[in-house]
Amino acid sequence: MSTVATTDPVLTPGQATPISLRGRLQDALPKIVLAPSFVITLVFVYGFIVWTAYLSFTNSKTFPSYALTGPRAYQRLWRWTFESDPPSSWYTSITNMAIFGFLYVGICLALGLLLAILLDQKIRGEGLLRPIFLYPMALSFIVTGVAWKWFLDPGLGLEQTLHHFGWTSFHFDWIKNKDFVIYTVVIAGVWQASGFVMAMFLAGLRGIDGEIMKAAQIDGASPFQLYRRIVIPLLRPIFLSAFIVLAHMAIKSYDLVVALTSGGPGGSAWLPSNFMYEYTFKRNEMAVGSASAIIMLMTISAIIVPYLYSELKEKAR
Repeated sequence: MSTVATTDPVLTPGQATPISLRGRLQDALPKIVLAPSFVITLVFVYGFIVWTAYLSFTNSKTFPSYALTGPRAYQRLWRWTFESDPPSSWYTSITNMAIFGFLYVGICLALGLLLAILLDQKIRGEGLLRPIFLYPMALSFIVTGVAWKWFLDPGLGLEQTLHHFGWTSFHFDWIKNKDFVIYTVVIAGVWQASGFVMAMFLAGLRGIDGEIMKAAQIDGASPFQLYRRIVIPLLRPIFLSAFIVLAHMAIKSYDLVVALTSGGPGGSAWLPSNFMYEYTFKRNEMAVGSASAIIMLMTISAIIVPYLYSELKEKAR
């Protein structure tokens, strides 16, 4: 009886291991799955960004015009910002953006941190309070805007309710006052986003090493000093991440303004996104609307790009 000896193939140094067809397919499968999403994103996000930038240098009106006319649309926005009297709708939009962005981001950060600190004290009912604070973030800006529109309407909401209880001297008509309507947008925005910021800060607080806190308490640090000198500095990455998210949401806010104020009396609650939509699709000034959209993109990029650069630089270390 004879036997056949079997031996494994011997690979010489530098000889590549043969890859089967199945192995090649397994390696290529993630690329195949991601390819459609990549192509769609490339065309319908970055492709249209390039197209919008191109239109901003044309004389497009109702329909796109592909003949370049230079930065005329940007010059019009410049004049509307610094030279128009009375103030233009673009000036109103960027002024409202400054007010809304500063108050929205600042109040959300402060209120979110305060709520997180309170919940971090292991108070009774924390499991019930957390979803209550987080619930508004589950709603769309349209739902939030409509709900607060009803609540702030003088003839329907808070003012009318207090009048029924006998407080007839109470008046709160900000939603119909062109000088204060932007602050109603701040109120609704803060109500929706502060719970989300609270969750971010609470996760950061729960991640701080308890030994550091105990050592500081043993050294005689008061609760105020503990948070001011130890806890808040350790939450710096959370502050930065929350700031990026809130700033991005503030700059692109559109539906909240429309649902809450319908633009406000005479467009007094407009933000740049409302200006862009109005001039592009209603006033037949596509070039001007495209220019305002590019300015919004540049503003968002000025916030996000340094953040991404710092994150990538940190990971490279």
